[in-house]
Amino acid sequence: MEQHEQPGRSNILKTLLVYLGGAWVFIEAINFLIDKYDWNTTIVDILILLVIFGLPALFIYLWFQQKFTRKAIVLQALNATLALAVIGFTIVNPDQLNPTQLRLLKFKDNQKKLAETIESLVILPFDNFTGNDEYEYFVAGMQSSLITDMGRIGALKVMCNTTSNSFKGTSKSVRQIASELEVDAAVEASITCLGNDSICIQTRLIYAAGEEQQLWVQDFRVAKDEILNFYNDVTKTISEEINIVLSPREESMLAETRKVDPESYDAYLMGKFFWEKLDPESVQKSLEYFQKAIDLDPEWADPYAGLANAWSLFGMFGYMPKSVTLPNTYKYLNKALELDPNSAQAHYVKALNAVWQEFDWEQGEKAFLRSLELNPNDALTHIYYAHYLMCMRRSEEALQQADLGLDLDPLKPLVLALYGVVMNLAGDSESAIQHFEKALALDPDDLLSFSNLKTTRMNIAYRSGDYEKWFELWGEKVKRNWSEECRQSVLNAFEERGHIAGIEEMFIMNGKYGNDGALMTAGIKFERYIKLEAYDQAMDFLEQAYEMRDMDMAYLATNEYYPYLKDNPRYQVLLKKMNL
Repeated sequence: MEQHEQPGRSNILKTLLVYLGGAWVFIEAINFLIDKYDWNTTIVDILILLVIFGLPALFIYLWFQQKFTRKAIVLQALNATLALAVIGFTIVNPDQLNPTQLRLLKFKDNQKKLAETIESLVILPFDNFTGNDEYEYFVAGMQSSLITDMGRIGALKVMCNTTSNSFKGTSKSVRQIASELEVDAAVEASITCLGNDSICIQTRLIYAAGEEQQLWVQDFRVAKDEILNFYNDVTKTISEEINIVLSPREESMLAETRKVDPESYDAYLMGKFFWEKLDPESVQKSLEYFQKAIDLDPEWADPYAGLANAWSLFGMFGYMPKSVTLPNTYKYLNKALELDPNSAQAHYVKALNAVWQEFDWEQGEKAFLRSLELNPNDALTHIYYAHYLMCMRRSEEALQQADLGLDLDPLKPLVLALYGVVMNLAGDSESAIQHFEKALALDPDDLLSFSNLKTTRMNIAYRSGDYEKWFELWGEKVKRNWSEECRQSVLNAFEERGHIAGIEEMFIMNGKYGNDGALMTAGIKFERYIKLEAYDQAMDFLEQAYEMRDMDMAYLATNEYYPYLKDNPRYQVLLKKMNL
């Protein structure tokens, strides 16, 4: 008679090896069938659980039966594996499931399939449930930071900040917003606590291209000094949920970790808050907050890039002399790139300065392309790159980039205004007017759109010989910065002596009153002398604008007035100087 072996270490090990070996072979087989026939991946998860819980069940059974013979070990382990196979077949065959199980599996499978169709999304304004309105800037800054972080994923279209924020407080459903923006999904987040040391955040991914479905939700409690890592974690998680294959560069960026001084981060968000207003007073405040962020955390690149951007804006738009703005721009720009060579914002600022202040076309394009490589979802980078391409007379490429920029942030007045300028340069005045008007409908105080709208209509009127309309529009355009006395003197000269006399009166008023509401830049003086057909005087001011590094000089080969000078030797010399 065969003798029973008592339970021992060797018998336990043998049983374990046989069981696990059989289970491994079976699960690998199921994996093969799933890949081959596209079966539900939930099967593998369930089988793993069965393996985990089946092993102790087998041991309990053998212990009480006292059947630890070699034969029993093999047979019982194989029986357990066979039982798993039977259960697995039942799972594989949906016909064997009860209705509740079937609905659950189908729902999860449908969620997975929906997630894998997502190619675009909007990150909606974060809800501030802290009960403290003073944190609003911080909550808004967190949303903006997440948009920037997710924007670095090339395979995913992420709507920009201004367009996203236009839906703050809206009664529209997520599905309605997604339909309006033509995106597949939305990310919602709620800030439920915001203390000195930590932040509580609930984040949700919602499919919205059809019937709304929540695909993912997760609660986070993040230490304030780990907030930068939180954005990376959310970006990685959502990328995995929607089955995006990250490039090695993207994986490397998202793997980076960095702690930040909480007070420095707070000051940085305040700097961004004021900079995005774009008026001189607000940009001046942004300088103070960015500097405070640097003082608190001098090894963090982002505040340096913020300072460089602010100083660059002061210089480009003539708020301060370039002798002041350029040294400061490059001081902080170089430091930002030293600390973080992969700062998309820093490369963007580098591109702006290279093109519109240095007229260095090669370096400008390199910086634009690098910035877009690092963040392909930044609307302003696309739209300014379109302007650069227009300056280079590469209009087809320019229109493509302009469309990309507008598509990413269609409700931002600045983007609409800059897009309208591209349309003007392309000869499509009608489209330009439409976009200027849309920008003004969103922000009636948008000076860039207002000025370009009037100028576009003025040019149309002048080309058609409707000088009365031209002066009428001119009067509306300068009403904000010309004194009524100067403005009326010009209009009277036109009515009494004709359009040439009216333009001449502009120069008289400018010389008489200067900054008292009648100051004209070199570029404007150039334009007026072209209209007077005084081409030598026009060239005087054009050369003056070049020496001053007037940003409009970048458009030297595209401006509608320049064809009048195409045979002028001084004009040709200037084009050569600028490599245009």
